[in-house]
Amino acid sequence: MSFKTILVHVDESPRLAERIRLAAELAVQDDGHLVGVAMTGISRSLYEDQLVDDSDPNLALHLNFVRERAGRALNDFVPLAQRLGLQSTEQHVIDDDAGSGLASLARHADLVVIGQADPEHLSTSAGSEFPGHVLTSSGCPVLVVPFASGAARPAGAKPARHVVIAWNAGKEAARAVRDALPLLKRAATVHIAIFDADLQRAQHGDAPGVPLQHFLQRHGIAAEIALRQSPRPGLLKRPADTGEALLSFAQSVHCDLLVLGAYGHSRLRETLLGGVTRTVLENMTMPVLMAH
Repeated sequence: MSFKTILVHVDESPRLAERIRLAAELAVQDDGHLVGVAMTGISRSLYEDQLVDDSDPNLALHLNFVRERAGRALNDFVPLAQRLGLQSTEQHVIDDDAGSGLASLARHADLVVIGQADPEHLSTSAGSEFPGHVLTSSGCPVLVVPFASGAARPAGAKPARHVVIAWNAGKEAARAVRDALPLLKRAATVHIAIFDADLQRAQHGDAPGVPLQHFLQRHGIAAEIALRQSPRPGLLKRPADTGEALLSFAQSVHCDLLVLGAYGHSRLRETLLGGVTRTVLENMTMPVLMAH
């Protein structure tokens, strides 16, 4: 498996260049094709349900404005990708909201790259539910790039050199690992992080992480198992802040990619994500590859 078609969301966020750079570098590694997409934010359901009047002059002015704004966001897309050595690109302005539009297009991609919601730039943010909506509606792995990174990657350094797999032996985590195999094979270090295995014996078995370690070995990937406990405050000693503990561990091993199986489900147009996933998405400082 390789990432031959990568879709990247293009908007007006301050760290857009970093998102495009990471997507382009991944495409270069697999001799792939990069598609840049900017959304107008006008849901296509309005057209399909005939809730808008195409002849309304005020609507025409608004449409021109949002299309021009989306087009401006794409101005630097191709030049930046080409400077990074990528020649196979295309770009589009799409009349749709970010979540639905990307989810639809991502069904023909190997990977979709988006940005983390930035609370300080709400005008350019697609919202905290945006990653979950794309993830649960597209059938495609999602790589989320943080709006604020930790340590800067040295010039010329390849992406995803130090990878942490968040492993709970669930099907979402298994899907995430399989989707991440192209990156795991190129990584310098891989850690299998398992939290609170003593409370999940039925899922993990007698040797937590060992079956996954053997699976990765057969793909030529050497991985180290890290068994950890979440904080357990209170009389009942229930795990708390597992997401924060996971991020803390990832930072301690200089992780530059976290692989996470995201639990979630769609309810009409709302996406609900599990607590660990939500914590990671709100506090991440490294790229996170999620699968559902």
